[in-house]
Amino acid sequence: MNPKQRISYFPVEQMDAEMQKEMDRCRREGTPRPESSAVRAHVPAAFWSFANSWRDLFRNGVCAHPIKELCRLYVSRSVQCDYCGNQRSVKAAGAGMIEDDVRDLLNFEKSARYSKQQKAALSYAEAITWHLDTDDAFWARLHRHFSEPELVELGCFIALTMGQQSWLRLLNIDHHQVLAGTSASMAPGYQTQDELRRSKGDPEYWAKQGRA
Repeated sequence: MNPKQRISYFPVEQMDAEMQKEMDRCRREGTPRPESSAVRAHVPAAFWSFANSWRDLFRNGVCAHPIKELCRLYVSRSVQCDYCGNQRSVKAAGAGMIEDDVRDLLNFEKSARYSKQQKAALSYAEAITWHLDTDDAFWARLHRHFSEPELVELGCFIALTMGQQSWLRLLNIDHHQVLAGTSASMAPGYQTQDELRRSKGDPEYWAKQGRA
């Protein structure tokens, strides 16, 4: 274990067959990548609680997946979880999300990049993440763009990813350490161990810039 890593990775070879199957999915598809799942694997209930919730609330569900990916990355930028912030959803990319969509997240209200619906979703993520007070106008905005089932799913998902990212940030885990050898769901510039090292060593590395 890396001396700065706070909780070890549970060995994949000691997992049962179903857990190994899910770990292989993480290796192939990412979000989440295998390292965070290997930490949760110390407690199978924690492993499956997250895996099942992530499948049902993030990868599937009633709310548009790219909206949820924007909110996930907003949380990454806010809590500065670079392990999570250096990943990208393959499903969202397939739906047309590009790297430029990530750049203005913390200043989304002033950006011309996002639609009114995207800005409404990000305002929801902002209010949850930063514990903001909300008023009738805030909720009217959300209800203009989302159904109540979508608001429930999106709120639960934001809360899930915020809690997990706030925790993972403390653990000092990193990519390309468990079931290494694939670039699945890694952001550009982080797809190999060498690229990851160079990008994180750059003085302009996003997680070194502080919260907006």
